[in-house]
Amino acid sequence: MNIIVCIKQVPNTTDVRIDPVTNTLIRDGVESVINPFDAYAIEEAVRLKERLGGKVTAVTMGPPQAENALKEAIGLGCDEGILVSDRKFAGSDTWATSYTLACAIKKIGDYDVILCGKQASDGDTAQVGPGISAHLDIPQVTYVKKISEINEHTAKVERMTEEGYDIVETPLPCLFTVVKEINTPRMPSLKGMMRAKAAKPLKWTADDLEADPAALGLDGSPTRVVKIFTPEARKGGEMISGAPADVAKELAELLKGEVL
Repeated sequence: MNIIVCIKQVPNTTDVRIDPVTNTLIRDGVESVINPFDAYAIEEAVRLKERLGGKVTAVTMGPPQAENALKEAIGLGCDEGILVSDRKFAGSDTWATSYTLACAIKKIGDYDVILCGKQASDGDTAQVGPGISAHLDIPQVTYVKKISEINEHTAKVERMTEEGYDIVETPLPCLFTVVKEINTPRMPSLKGMMRAKAAKPLKWTADDLEADPAALGLDGSPTRVVKIFTPEARKGGEMISGAPADVAKELAELLKGEVL
């Protein structure tokens, strides 16, 4: 079984800074790590390979430094990594990003399953995985908490919902976005760390993908970040004390004044 896992390198900090001119993340001087949700996708991909045989290819789109994320993925059990990197990709929104990754997956060719984390910790949109499936015109199942059955033709999975979970059966190839409930990621072994150190991920540019230039980067992004700001801190609330009936009556009057 040929498995592709899409990962992203994100800032390892809660102190995210935004460039006021470009409205993009400032990454200089900030340590980068594999997106936490993608770690579960990597682990599930490796587990599928261990159960069914085959190959796991990790793919990421980003600057040259994102090669480190691919090496880490190889250390965790992926067989190879592909870095999709080009200045032409700069400014990509989720639609342009998913298009670029879909082009890379088409270039890879033969695949049965694509795994993604449910969302990235720096953007929290949860749109890239579904966008990839749309560009590839294949089925998708989001928020997967368990892959209960899988063979070369179909898969049966449990999709987490607010009320519980749905059982979904889908033909392959298919894209799954996974949640943290699906597994517990392993730590890299000594052998894995040695493989990671020696790994040399492939590097593909926009020309290698034969992608439509008009669909890449800022020009290919239908959405724009117009403004980013920190909301003003809320002022202290008003406390109401007394008997429950009196409190309820006073609160109703206050709310009535705000609404009317």
